[in-house]
Amino acid sequence: MKLWLVMIVASGMLLMASPAPADENAPADEAGETVPEGWQIASDINLTLTQNAYTDNWDGGETGALSWALNSNTLAESQLTDTVNSKNTLKLSFGQTHSQDRETRTWAKPSTTTDLIDLESVLRLTYGWSVDPFVSGRVESRFLDTRDQVKKRTLNPTTFTESVGVARVFIKEESREWTTRLGGAVRQHLDRDALPEGATEDAERENLSTNDGGVEFVSEFRTPLADGAITLTSDLTIYKALYYSDSDALTGLPGADDWKSPDINWENTFSAGITKHIVVNLYIQALYDKEIDADVRLKETLSLGFTLKFL
Repeated sequence: MKLWLVMIVASGMLLMASPAPADENAPADEAGETVPEGWQIASDINLTLTQNAYTDNWDGGETGALSWALNSNTLAESQLTDTVNSKNTLKLSFGQTHSQDRETRTWAKPSTTTDLIDLESVLRLTYGWSVDPFVSGRVESRFLDTRDQVKKRTLNPTTFTESVGVARVFIKEESREWTTRLGGAVRQHLDRDALPEGATEDAERENLSTNDGGVEFVSEFRTPLADGAITLTSDLTIYKALYYSDSDALTGLPGADDWKSPDINWENTFSAGITKHIVVNLYIQALYDKEIDADVRLKETLSLGFTLKFL
């Protein structure tokens, strides 16, 4: 229940700003169109739930199971002044699977199937140049870290990313948008109360941290498909590290140069509206991080959810 409350409160943080109606005297952009004042806010919340149960005399090896996942995507964007644009995104996901033992029919402790906290804020200077300077900050974490069975930790591990560079808005329409960013970035990875590698369970725990810096490319694309019946949102992030604080400690070990390989995160969401506020979402994510696995990792989620928009 606490995790549900955290997700709801975190989503509300970006919804607290009261959007102001458009003003006829609002500033105009380069094309002469009115720039809306106030916050343009949208939030997609969806829940997936799968349940099955069998009586004790059921013939076969099936067992009862309950799987659920709650996902929330919130966007808050505003043209603060004629030359300053603020865009904030918050992605939250948490899900678990509960299953029965085949012999005793007792329910085991739930296992986490999806877990994500991703908050990013981008400040872009819109001077009307061919590219816009920007600065951004991002925080990525988990609600519940279950890697250590002795001590489960909340909001851990955490990665902080700060980047600065230039952005280019190729398309900016009501239903279609394409923005790219290219710049330098630095990251800090924090693992709280962790056991040092190779240490016993009774060893003293430490806060382990590493730092790296490099080049980051981000592409954010949104467009309608099938005559507007489906909306595609595609986000691509590529990060190439040029510096790693623990590189010397890896010298001579297998995979010592894996940190030099680009990290790729490609997220695609297909949304089809059933009613004004109910949508079906198909989410497909491709991840590549050679430090974790040499192959591409894939994730797919099909869900029914609710959409709220504040214009």
